[in-house]
Amino acid sequence: MKKHFVIKLTGNRPTFPNDMTDDERVIMQAHSEYLKGKMKEGLVLIFGPVFDPKGVYGLGILAVDEEAQVHEIIANDPANVLGTYEVALMMAWISA
Repeated sequence: MKKHFVIKLTGNRPTFPNDMTDDERVIMQAHSEYLKGKMKEGLVLIFGPVFDPKGVYGLGILAVDEEAQVHEIIANDPANVLGTYEVALMMAWISA
């Protein structure tokens, strides 16, 4: 049975992503492509920015066999240099 995790990526500054540099934009494009690849592998179910009025952050829901896979995904994510990831186990019910 798969374990589900929520991952939250908060930028290094409160104004991110509204004031991304060109280099940061390239990294974020690579981040998006990376997570799309993980979707094709069935490890990422959904991801994207959350436009919270208190500050934009990235959110993803992962389905993995072991928590170590979550940390491996984060470690290899190009965007991990642009912010801080939080990870939480989720009790999830999936529609068939």
